[in-house]
Amino acid sequence: MQVKNTYLLVIVLFLIVFSCKSSSKEPDNPFYTKEQLKILPGAYDTKAYFPLLYKKRVAVVGNQTSEINGTHLVDTLLHSGVNVIKVFAPEHGFRGQASAGEQVADSKDKKTGLPIISLYGKHKKPMINDLKDVDIIVFDIQDVGVRFYTYISTLHYVMEAAAEQHIPVIVLDRPNPNAGYIDGPVMEDKYRSFVGMHPVPIIYGMTIGEYARMINGEHWLKNGVETNLTVIPIQNYTHQSVYKLPVKPSPNLPNYQSVKLYPSLCLFEGTDISVGRGTPFPFQVYGSPYLPKSDFSFVPKPNSASKWPIHKGEICYGKDLRLVTPPSELYLGWLINAYKSYPDSLKSKFFNKFFVKLAGTENLQNDIEKDVPTKYIKAKWQPAIDKFKLIRKKYLLYQ
Repeated sequence: MQVKNTYLLVIVLFLIVFSCKSSSKEPDNPFYTKEQLKILPGAYDTKAYFPLLYKKRVAVVGNQTSEINGTHLVDTLLHSGVNVIKVFAPEHGFRGQASAGEQVADSKDKKTGLPIISLYGKHKKPMINDLKDVDIIVFDIQDVGVRFYTYISTLHYVMEAAAEQHIPVIVLDRPNPNAGYIDGPVMEDKYRSFVGMHPVPIIYGMTIGEYARMINGEHWLKNGVETNLTVIPIQNYTHQSVYKLPVKPSPNLPNYQSVKLYPSLCLFEGTDISVGRGTPFPFQVYGSPYLPKSDFSFVPKPNSASKWPIHKGEICYGKDLRLVTPPSELYLGWLINAYKSYPDSLKSKFFNKFFVKLAGTENLQNDIEKDVPTKYIKAKWQPAIDKFKLIRKKYLLYQ
């Protein structure tokens, strides 16, 4: 009884300190607008999930976005007496510094000494031995609401492994900066991969907590297993809320503009076109040495965010999108214009095999190559999108 009372006292003291820290933020900070300050991700609601961790051996699935008021969730839990025993890290690693596609090895966190188990590369799903000493899993990663952003695939495998070992999962929900619209082809099952595991549109209009509920409810896990799932909701949030991420979600999404342009520009990753990896402005430009010369150009060079950028060291001509208003749709104009502008002798090399995995269908590439008007391309998507919206509606937590 004394141990329990001591633990509860630690939680109360933390909540008091945390409350004071929260109120100390400057309201006139140009980033933290009054509207933004009202939105509190699930991680902030410590009173809702701290009691669930009492006397439990806790594993955290997180990265650099797993923070509360600038303090990493793992540090917060440890300082509050929670028995965190290990960390699982997604693509880009626990501190979010690895390049896209770079395999991340198991390691130890320098700050806490905790073992870090990588869930990217060959080891995408927690193994039985990884979970044998775990009582409960806390998942807290910022998503951007796009099917081929791999954090939702990591969520799937964590939920599946946990369900198989009868381990509860708590998802601390975070806002989706692209939740205001739903668009793109629904993935066909034959193109299932780590960049698309579920029959959803490219932009699906759900938070990661809502998405977890859908994975569970639609029985998308192997053999139809269900996770003992708890979602800690976001406070003061709707799908129409404007939320600028306080921490970049991955190395090549450094700002709000890149996050908003990502849904439309990432399809270029399945082509011979650079989206600015290896420059200071990834996912805010596009170009190629083979597009017509123009006033705007850039030269991709290896950097910490992109060690192997396409067209490394070559002058790429294209479009600067840093000041455009991001579209509220999956905008195909840039992709189609780039294809049409490519030399006829190189058009057969414009698309690569990765494109159909990103698109989730062969139809988009075929339609672009056949010069099908955009409105007809999108009209083909609509019946499947309408069916998805009916499924989505069952799992929503917010307006």
